[in-house]
Amino acid sequence: MIDFNKLISGDRRTLARAITLLESTKDSDRALAEDLLDKALPHSGKSFRIGITGVPGVGKSSFIEAFGQHLIAKGHKVAVLAVDPSSPINGGSIMGDKTRMEKLSSMNEAFIRPSPTSGSLGGVAFKTREAIVLCEAAGFDFIIVETVGVGQSEYEVHSMVDFFAILMLPNAGDELQGIKRGILELADLIVVNKADGQTIQLAKAAVQQYTGAVELLTSVSLWKPKVVATSSLEKTGIDNVYDIISEYRTTPAIAGAFKTKRAEQNKNWFHKLVHELIELRLNSKKEYKDKRASLESEVTAEKKSPLSAAQDYINEVLK
Repeated sequence: MIDFNKLISGDRRTLARAITLLESTKDSDRALAEDLLDKALPHSGKSFRIGITGVPGVGKSSFIEAFGQHLIAKGHKVAVLAVDPSSPINGGSIMGDKTRMEKLSSMNEAFIRPSPTSGSLGGVAFKTREAIVLCEAAGFDFIIVETVGVGQSEYEVHSMVDFFAILMLPNAGDELQGIKRGILELADLIVVNKADGQTIQLAKAAVQQYTGAVELLTSVSLWKPKVVATSSLEKTGIDNVYDIISEYRTTPAIAGAFKTKRAEQNKNWFHKLVHELIELRLNSKKEYKDKRASLESEVTAEKKSPLSAAQDYINEVLK
């Protein structure tokens, strides 16, 4: 049983146990988790949520550690929900973010939670949104969601945060060509990381290139994405990131639309959960599992089209 008073007082161990309860697939735990979320909801919603993505090797964890320490120095409490890639073979996950953010994880004002994706869409853990609610109820006023940085994950995280940052490497030339326009349009901030040592000039050139790319976008957004160079190693540029986020939060048009954006995100969250919970419920019933397995066999043997098999399955469920 989770001690709710301990949770809302900010006890990190209780928060960790509460998120573990959320991630459980047991029916009994699911009921307890729903009750816990209902209690936590009135205490949530007061944080600023930041999504951070980037290609492997860009230094997401080291950037988050440096930025998290900066936030704490400014008087904030920081929760990091770092999504670890699960193995498609055995379901295991790397779970290495606590060791990569060693200094940040040792601070009382920080909470770091690696969560396996377990095959969920876009590399975002199944219960990330609910974990955000619990972290907010525990008093963390900055929530950072780190993605594995592959494909669909950017869109998924963008739909649950207030501000979205994309980390890039200093060698912008080839990388710029590989950026999908849609991904770039999601960004509120582009961070050219690892701007230190011999790469400083490369980073400056990258900032100019990304700034030019942003200018070409014809988006009618309320906010023009900013571009900044940082070094997580030397802790340079981190204050600029904080200042840009502060500017974003105090821009009148954005502040005015903030409540509407959160409401839209909650509606999308509801729709997504409907699909996921129906899937879970159907997979827990033997007769539906057997029917699906039978139809899968017909599809793989090319005896039935996928569309026809899907219609048969839905008719079986709804009859």
